[in-house]
Amino acid sequence: MSVSIDQVFVKQFEADVHLAYQQMGTKLRSTIRSKSGVVGASTTFQKVGRGTASTKSRHGIVPVMNLNHEPVECVLQDYYAGDWVDALDELKTNVDERRVVASAGAYALGRKTDELIIDAMNTATTSVGDYTTELTKDLILSAVEKLNAADVPDDGRRFAVVGVHQWNELLSMDEFISADYVGADSPLVNGFESRKWLGITWVLHNGLPVTSNKRDCFIYHASSIGHACGQEVKTDISWHGERAAHFISNSMSQGAVLIDNDGIIRVKCSDVKVVADASQTAQNK
Repeated sequence: MSVSIDQVFVKQFEADVHLAYQQMGTKLRSTIRSKSGVVGASTTFQKVGRGTASTKSRHGIVPVMNLNHEPVECVLQDYYAGDWVDALDELKTNVDERRVVASAGAYALGRKTDELIIDAMNTATTSVGDYTTELTKDLILSAVEKLNAADVPDDGRRFAVVGVHQWNELLSMDEFISADYVGADSPLVNGFESRKWLGITWVLHNGLPVTSNKRDCFIYHASSIGHACGQEVKTDISWHGERAAHFISNSMSQGAVLIDNDGIIRVKCSDVKVVADASQTAQNK
């Protein structure tokens, strides 16, 4: 028979989980359009078309824009992360086991949140590059050009998520690392370091799609991806006498969906250093 443990312990543990999830669990949730408190198995994000302004005659009727509304459904899914904490093990270690398990559960759910968001990004069809080159300045400018051509707002809410290899390539660009271009201070995204360049906030992420050294990165506007949350990270702690241990369970209900394909560009990069052949090198010289 299960007996509930002290409520103070539960509240402290829940506070640790929420803090870890918010600060270190997910990198991408704050970079997209997010809706919390969803009731039901799914929710709808509205994609609103463009309006056109027109003139009118004196005393005439104001023309109606007849905006096109395209509902985009986002289905929520339930996820869990739990572990056992043996009562006697807690007496034999100087490690705060509660905090360790809280962080591990929060990180696992945070990675799942980012996985859902990246899966939604991965349905985008507009792209630049062909996986034969590394992340170059020309490739980046081509992606920015596509966003500008699609009238995607340059309102400070453009983001880019890149892999480790691509981040190192960015660090080799003077424009990306020089304070003359990006400023002295780097913005933080969910507690993680990022950089602002070309009006884009650049974020490093290890979970981007990669196949045979072909890496997909993404440059996007925050409103192009939707994230829905029916239940934030919730913690349940129960005592199991037959195991002489507490079982600590974390759960959440979330989903993500692509809202506007025009607002996100897939950047196809090589995930390894590309070495030019000798003839091409000689020609460039």
